[in-house]
Amino acid sequence: MADDNHRSLSLNRTDLGKFEVTNPRGGSLVTGKGDDADFTPGELLMVAIASCTGVDVDMLTARRAEPDRFKVRVEADKMKDEQGNHLGNITLTFDIAFPEGEKGDQAREVVPAMVQRSRERLCTVGRTVQIGTPITDQFGPVE
Repeated sequence: MADDNHRSLSLNRTDLGKFEVTNPRGGSLVTGKGDDADFTPGELLMVAIASCTGVDVDMLTARRAEPDRFKVRVEADKMKDEQGNHLGNITLTFDIAFPEGEKGDQAREVVPAMVQRSRERLCTVGRTVQIGTPITDQFGPVE
């Protein structure tokens, strides 16, 4: 039986500074260094942070009411300091609207708590960034 907790992606160079990323389910995307429309690695990190919390909040609020609008903006500053290059001042702005009525009111009421719950417990991406998980490098064949 496969380990349901293990995650894996494959990255394949397609050109100078360009990579195609594939997941085990067959999804793919292209990432690059920022000289064209492809997402950069830093942008993908920002997407992962915003979409992880977005999914959590959506799953928890949609039980009460389907949103009329659900948008999240993620912003960050690219920084270079004594810690090297990194993103700082990461901010998520939620623009979520629910229909009028009791169910919409219930959904609106729980949004702040759901965002906090995602940040403090549920969102694997945000939690990984916040706790500063070490990265291990290995060298050898990749299948």
